[in-house]
This record gives sequence, structure tokens and C-alpha cells, in this order.
Amino acid sequence: MMRPDKAATLDRHQAAVAAGGLKAMMPVARPFLDYVLTVIADAGFEEICLVIGPDRGAMRDYYQQDAKPRRFTLRFAHQEKPRGTADAVLAAEAFAGADRFLVVNSDTYYPVQALRALHLLGEAGIAAFWKSALIAQGNLSAERVARFPVVEMDAQGILTRLLEPEDAPAPPAGGDVLVSLNCWMFTRTIFRACREIAPSRSGELELPEAVRYAVAKLGERMRVVPFREGVLDLTSRSDVASVAAGLAGQLVRL
Repeated sequence: MMRPDKAATLDRHQAAVAAGGLKAMMPVARPFLDYVLTVIADAGFEEICLVIGPDRGAMRDYYQQDAKPRRFTLRFAHQEKPRGTADAVLAAEAFAGADRFLVVNSDTYYPVQALRALHLLGEAGIAAFWKSALIAQGNLSAERVARFPVVEMDAQGILTRLLEPEDAPAPPAGGDVLVSLNCWMFTRTIFRACREIAPSRSGELELPEAVRYAVAKLGERMRVVPFREGVLDLTSRSDVASVAAGLAGQLVRL
């Protein structure tokens, strides 16, 4: 769902999309998801799967009829109930098969360098972003960045802990921290983790918890790839204007 914001100014079409809760299809010259899919293809991915709910037929129809991709094969997986991000990953298990696979948010526009680095990584990993760069670039405020999980790694660049903000130690004065924006390269190990974790307090299966389980219990080795770049995030209606400005001039090539 898209968070309401009384101060946000949307045109009639944008307001209708926001009310329907399908923020990835928010029109910013083109549907936001068009830009997300374009940058994923630019990073070298040739097969993409969209995980959609049972009421998202409009999205499927758009990409099967109005905007059929030519640069990549687009498939769909169905999440029958909104049971969390780990459950959404499980919905794409048949698509992934035995291959490593990228997982990203559909409401976040990531830098192509981050996606390409994961594509070329050759192992499981996470694109982690320096907090200061996220605030200075893109459209994320310090308050929002402070709510993202903190990434810790060892001297070899391997993920050791993924901490919720309230559990993370305070950085030294003037220090910086790496945070997760759900930009992952996974192996099949994550599917076992998604199945074995317990639901959160809200009753959902959460992907960060599955990652912690995979690392701590299943021995998954995840490389951290740090980036000093910003992203464009479409969480609330107030983000529409800044996202539209950030994407101005960007070409869509599906």
C-alpha cells in the first residue's frame, strides 16, 4: 500500500493508482515499474519474474498486452495472500530453479552499478548502501534511512549480522553505517530459510529474518558489496514529485 500524505499533490490518474495500492504502477511519465525493469535489464538480467497478488491482473495485462518487453523475458508468480516478503520470495521458487537470483523491491529504483555488481558476483550477496550517501543523494530523508536494517561484515567482506535499527550499536561520532534496502543475490538456500523461520509479531514471514536464519543456521555465505549512491524510493504519495524529478530524462527500454 502507498502511505497517505495530505500534503502530496497528485493528478487524477496518480491519485487513482495510489488509492488502488499498486504503487509500482504509479505514473511518473511512465509507470514507475517500467523504469525499475529497464535498469534491471541494463544490469544484464534477461529473465525477470514479478510476484503479484491475486488482485493484480491489471499489472499482468499491461505487460502482456500494452508494454510487452523485448529485452527480457517477463514471467509472473502469484502470492495468494500478503504473508510477507519472505513468502513473496517463496512464490518465485519455481521461476528461480537452481540458479542464483536477484531480489529487489518493486517500489525502489536502484543504481544500475549495484544491480550489475550482484549480477556478476558469482555468489550470494547484498548490495549495501552507506547511510550518508542515501541521505545526500536520491530522495530518502535521514528519518527514513534510520529505519533500515544495519549491515555488518567481517574483514573479508562477508555478512556477519543484519541488525534492526534498535539493536544496532551507535556509530562513532562522524561515522557512517551500511544499511540494507532489500537488494539481494540469493542461492536456493534462502528458500529453506523462508520456509523455516517463524512469523513476525505481525504474522508475516519477513525476508531480513530469513537472511539472518540462512547465515546463522544454514551456513550461507553472503558477500557485502558497498555503494555510496542514492536510490529513488516510492513509499508514500509525497515521494511522487521527487521520483518524477529524479527519473526525468531516463529512457524506458523494456
